[in-house]
Amino acid sequence: MRILVLGGDGYIGWPTSLYLSQKGHTILIVDSLVRRYFDLELGTKSLLPIIPTKKRIHRWQKISGKKIDFRFGDITDYSFINHVIKDFSPECIIHFGEQRSAPYSMIDRNHAVYTQVNNITGTLNILYAIRKNTPDAHLVKLGTLGEYGTPNIDIEEGFLEVTHKGRKDLLPYPKQPNSFYHLSKVHDSHNIMFACKVWDIAATDLHQGVVYGAETEETKLDPLLATRFDYDHIFGTVLNRFCVEAVLGMPLTIYGEGGQTRGFLDIRDTIACIEIALNTPAKKGEYRVFNQFTEQFSVLQLAKLVQKVGHKLNLDVKIQHIINPRIEKEKHYYKAKNTKLISLGLKPHYLSDTLLTSLMNIVKTNIKHVDKNTISPKILWK
Repeated sequence: MRILVLGGDGYIGWPTSLYLSQKGHTILIVDSLVRRYFDLELGTKSLLPIIPTKKRIHRWQKISGKKIDFRFGDITDYSFINHVIKDFSPECIIHFGEQRSAPYSMIDRNHAVYTQVNNITGTLNILYAIRKNTPDAHLVKLGTLGEYGTPNIDIEEGFLEVTHKGRKDLLPYPKQPNSFYHLSKVHDSHNIMFACKVWDIAATDLHQGVVYGAETEETKLDPLLATRFDYDHIFGTVLNRFCVEAVLGMPLTIYGEGGQTRGFLDIRDTIACIEIALNTPAKKGEYRVFNQFTEQFSVLQLAKLVQKVGHKLNLDVKIQHIINPRIEKEKHYYKAKNTKLISLGLKPHYLSDTLLTSLMNIVKTNIKHVDKNTISPKILWK
């Protein structure tokens, strides 16, 4: 296929692009490289050094013999993205091109506005460009399980059958987002669903859980092909932070009681889910939602798993509860459905002692790159 990867320089976008390139697809990456700018703005950085985009693409071509093209530009510029889609004429558009951090969106008004303008306007521009130039293209959009919040009922995949006053209907599942970032994703979902209805666009909305893992078969080919490993309080995932804290000899910092439960998946499974969506596309006019995760853990459960593996590695790992900077339920019911991707052939990698050991060894090898000052939370929801 001819595949346009928006945000292809990012944590998931880069290894996805490599994987699909290796499979023989024609890949064009579009990225504004703003995620690299965020590190300069906020004083954060990836644990694994990330080389400039054109150099990593050149390295991939030298190792694999496969070509990946790159266009620098911003999807909030309609003339730019319209020209790219018209010129490249993709059969599939994979949309990773969004600001993806809840804490970033809660820094202040400017960061909240940037998040919503970038994400919502960018997605609207893509929809209009598809309508105008490639109406048969399949849009695969990375959403988030965070759209649902933590309801006291089971979370279905996108839609909920409701009976009210004797009548039934299948309605979009109620959304209870917990940050301005998650709100932007809700608006995206509504806009995509509407575009599918009125313009016959085909779209798959992947409501993804928290991703862990630092390596894929492609990134392991050369250190220069590494993807990001974020551990800081703005962009870092909780598991990455725990692994860094464990290796540094710091206590694992749990926000509040640690009862917050979420869906998680290995980065290799994220890429597998993307491939499944590509190979079994939505129909014209269809808006479908897949809940993309493989396991559910509470924050405290993750901390205990890291502590157990840390002890096996002779690390003195302690757990510390700190004041939660976020406004969220810490004790709640959480049961989300994830049957669609499994039924389409996803074979999950589950979180294991082996994987945690591998992550901690990656941290050990790159410990000189850690900035301790970026770990503790400094952004308050109130």
